Amino acid sequence: MTSKERFLKALNREKPDRLPVTTHHLQQYFLDNTMNGISIDETFDHFGFDPINWFQAYKPDETKGEYYDPDHQPGFLEARRISSDNWRIKQVILPHEKYETVRYNFVTPKKTLSMVLQSNEYTTWVAERLIKEKSDIDIIAEFASSPKCDVEAVNKEAESYGSRGMIRGLISFFDVYGQSGCWQDAAVLYGIEDLIMATFEDEQWVHQFLQILFERKKIFLESCKGAKYDLLEHGGGDASSTVISPNIFAEFVATYDAKLIQIAHEAGQKVVYHTCGGMMPILEMIAEMNTDAMETFTPVDMGGDTNLVEAKRRIGDKVCMIGGFDQYHFFNNCTADDTRKAVRDCFEAAGENGGFILSPSDHFFEADPELIHAFVDEAKKCVY
Repeated sequence: MTSKERFLKALNREKPDRLPVTTHHLQQYFLDNTMNGISIDETFDHFGFDPINWFQAYKPDETKGEYYDPDHQPGFLEARRISSDNWRIKQVILPHEKYETVRYNFVTPKKTLSMVLQSNEYTTWVAERLIKEKSDIDIIAEFASSPKCDVEAVNKEAESYGSRGMIRGLISFFDVYGQSGCWQDAAVLYGIEDLIMATFEDEQWVHQFLQILFERKKIFLESCKGAKYDLLEHGGGDASSTVISPNIFAEFVATYDAKLIQIAHEAGQKVVYHTCGGMMPILEMIAEMNTDAMETFTPVDMGGDTNLVEAKRRIGDKVCMIGGFDQYHFFNNCTADDTRKAVRDCFEAAGENGGFILSPSDHFFEADPELIHAFVDEAKKCVY
């Protein structure tokens, strides 16, 4: 089988010729510091992974006065940003003794919203949240652009990539910094602690906020009809059970994200739900949203709670499972035999009858190349 065929078999919960083996993301830090700056595709080839091509392309709605932001250079997992005369994003570099620091001003006719991001050599994080007053969500509702999928660009990329691997994208997220789930986007914009408290103190406002974010994502998904994606990512780590309770998940997460999955299916798209944290108390809740796949099945020793055997028993007949591998302990400071055994343990726990894609449980920054070779080589020996 080709890598693409292998992925599609697993996503359909069928048996491919062997266990598909990949990784969620390849971080630039790893490429620069371990791989001498070679590209993502070259790194996939070097280790023999089943490759993933992450591709995101937005299209402005000119009838609404939208256009591509002339000042934006897309970064990691970004599409070209969509602006309008009522929604302009201006960045200002701020002095900081340690971190690259940028303020983003969202300029609208009524008010300018603002957020600050900071970065180091590893990653980027939010240093100042966008939503400072609850009424700020009304500004988003009235003026924010609503990106659509550039189907032609996606299909051109898919045709070029061919059978090499999976074409994977993300349900649209908030400008500058966000993630695909409605709850996750809200957590980025308001702060997860404040958002959790708001579910008790101002439930109506939280629902209003989530509905605003839902409507933007709905427009994107409805425009995805005909796009040759193999998989779209949904969810986010702030929806994990190590962050919120099952009750909050049921009322404030599943209520909106399940509808988006349905809309994605109506547009002909498959969806993976991403929770990089705890999953075990909400496994069935996620599966009942009718998602096609779930990730990351983070092991206990990495701060998650996953028991792969139990997870496979409970939801393995309903969704494809992606992840499960402990990259922290088995990509560093162990023997190749240790890594191989960890691969075999994952396969024996979750590989029965197919429907499993082996992957590190989310990304990594540092890894021993010889252990990655062992990881991929052993996975290729896991045949059906």
